[in-house]
Amino acid sequence: MTTTGPRTAGQRIADTLDLLARPALDAWVATADVVDGAARAHLVPLSLVWTGERLVIAIELRSVTARNLLRDRSARLGVGPTRDVVMVDAVLEDVVAVGDAPAALADTYAAQADWDPRTADGYAYVVLRPERVQAWRESDELAGRTLMRDGRWLA
Repeated sequence: MTTTGPRTAGQRIADTLDLLARPALDAWVATADVVDGAARAHLVPLSLVWTGERLVIAIELRSVTARNLLRDRSARLGVGPTRDVVMVDAVLEDVVAVGDAPAALADTYAAQADWDPRTADGYAYVVLRPERVQAWRESDELAGRTLMRDGRWLA
C-alpha cells in the first residue's frame, strides 16, 4: 500500500468511526479463559455493530465467547485488514437476551449487522464499552496508534 505519510490522530479517529459505522461489519473477537493455570485464547469472527458509543455483538449464550465474557468481562476486537486495522480493547457493559432487548437495540443491530438474531434461539446482545482503541496502516503509523485510552478519545 502506498501512502503519503502517517495520518493525523484526528484523521485516524474519523477513519475509525467511519469504519465502525459501516453496515455488515465483521470483527475478530478475542476472549480468554484460564485452564489448569494457563491462559487459553479464544478467537471468533462475529458481526459487529457500533452505536456511536458502544460496540454490540450477538452471541449464543452457551458459546465459549459468552462464557469467557461473562467471567472475565473483557474482549479484544480486530476490525479491518492487517494494513488498515482497528484494535479495540473493550469491557462488558451489558448482556440482554434477544427476547428482552429494547426495540431500539434490536432494530439497530438488525439493520447494521444485516442479520437479526431475534430469529435464533439462545442468543443475547452483548454491549461492550471501548476502553482503548488503536488504529494503524503501516509502520509509519505505529507511533501514535492509540486513539482512545481509558474510554476517552485522545484528539
